[in-house]
Amino acid sequence: MAEHVEGVELRAALLRMRRATGLPVAFGGLLRGDGRRMRIAELSGALTPALDGLAISTGSGLGGKALALSRPCAVTDYPSARHITHEYDGPVSAEGLRSVIAVPVVVRRKVRGVLYGALRDALPIGDRTFDAAMAAARDVEQALAVRDRAQEAGVPSWDEVRRAHGELRDLAPRIDDPELRERLLAVCGRLASATGGTGAAPELSLAPRELDVLAAVATGATNAAAAERLGLRPETVKAYLRSAMRKLGAHTRLEAVVAARRAGLLR
Repeated sequence: MAEHVEGVELRAALLRMRRATGLPVAFGGLLRGDGRRMRIAELSGALTPALDGLAISTGSGLGGKALALSRPCAVTDYPSARHITHEYDGPVSAEGLRSVIAVPVVVRRKVRGVLYGALRDALPIGDRTFDAAMAAARDVEQALAVRDRAQEAGVPSWDEVRRAHGELRDLAPRIDDPELRERLLAVCGRLASATGGTGAAPELSLAPRELDVLAAVATGATNAAAAERLGLRPETVKAYLRSAMRKLGAHTRLEAVVAARRAGLLR
């Protein structure tokens, strides 16, 4: 589930970068495992699969340099650049890339991934392109920070609830005690209907669009990403979010998500 959410946010950020800059190609990925290596997981505008799934090591190539230094890096002509290593010249050349920018995604001073933008011509990267690439990275950072806070607050993912439900359903037929078996099946029914939770008034309800916005926020989406996903303006998303927070008695986005889940309004 987390990887799916991250993929949605990366795709949205890369699309925004391309629209804002006119760059023909954008791609990126997030660190996994030991935090020393990442894979290119999302591509936008690519003509070949050469970069798809490419493993990037910290310190290697342009993206690896951005990971190591925790700051944006750029080259005007990738194949001839002298201040980067050239382990990835083959895939880069196969895609026909020349001028490339790599911007790290940093959350709480920890590098979490890299977004790239590229031209197929050896032209300098201008300030406008740098700013747009940085803004796209900030959007991903905000989404990851919101998701991290939700996990720290102990909000379980719906996938975890589904797995628990499945395990309980598997266990139920093995129980010989009829009364205990029925009680377990009743608990399974409550999990399946997702009506569990306490702390909200029974009459509490949210408008469909308020729920849509909260569902997007629950995945870590920024207002801009939620607006793009729902076909709304960012100002409209902000208004729906404020309204939902007021109804739920919440003071922050995270509190609103938690309150909605406890009320059984949001999965």
